[in-house]
Amino acid sequence: MNEFIILFRETLEAALIVGIIYLFLTSNGASTQKLWLAVLTSIVASILVAYFIVSAQQALGNNSLKALFEGIFMFITAGFIWYVIFWLSKHVSDRKQLEEQSVIAMSSSWGIFFLVFFSVLREGFETVVFLLASFSMTQSFSYLGFFTGIIAALILVYIFVIQGKRFNIRSFFQATTLLLVFLASGMVAYGTHEIESYLVKSENLQMVGLESREDISRPWDILKPKAELEENDQSFFYSYNIKGQGKYTHIMHDSGNFGAFLKGFFGYNSNPNYVELFAWLASLLLGLIFWRRFYA
Repeated sequence: MNEFIILFRETLEAALIVGIIYLFLTSNGASTQKLWLAVLTSIVASILVAYFIVSAQQALGNNSLKALFEGIFMFITAGFIWYVIFWLSKHVSDRKQLEEQSVIAMSSSWGIFFLVFFSVLREGFETVVFLLASFSMTQSFSYLGFFTGIIAALILVYIFVIQGKRFNIRSFFQATTLLLVFLASGMVAYGTHEIESYLVKSENLQMVGLESREDISRPWDILKPKAELEENDQSFFYSYNIKGQGKYTHIMHDSGNFGAFLKGFFGYNSNPNYVELFAWLASLLLGLIFWRRFYA
């Protein structure tokens, strides 16, 4: 689900940019060779960005520093999502602005290349950051969602830009923006939980006035995995050995079949701390306020 939303939104923005500039060039009898070269090189550059970020993350190993890195990365990504969806996206597909930029760029033989390259690379960078944050939360990746998001966005842009069909494309941005608001709030919650993991693993809980993990206050701590099912447990609600623990995990646990989906999309947790819960509520409220003002 996350992969579809992210790829649909980012591909839609990138394809709108490319489509509008393509139409402008062809209507003025200009070559589109450098436009397509820019698209190709920006995709390659985005893949390289993904490689370097993943390499840096893996270099930290599976320790307290990795938890700290992921916590900070989640906060930065959530802030980046808000910046992208509530400010940057207002200008990304402005047809008049893009045509004016194209006129200026055409004065240089490589102007169109750099205009398209950096525009698409920006969307590629956003996609990489959002997908890595989503993967960190769920530890899973949907290739189906990834490719269907791309295909759906390309079809939509082809109908809207190339064929000139008229429909309210703003409604698509409105819906995906709302979903990204929930995703960003989930990242804030997960980032807070990772900071907790860092403090526990690095034995620095005394920094926040606590002695052990058992001292952390939680609004709930439910559905813990079990070594054996009890008589009243319904077996169809449980899966066995999900993470190689040799235990039964309830579907609503944050590592269960359905709980993992809620965790990846909404930031659901089976045992949040109070700071995590309040951070999720505050970030969600802030995001919904901005969303309502932006699309009112």
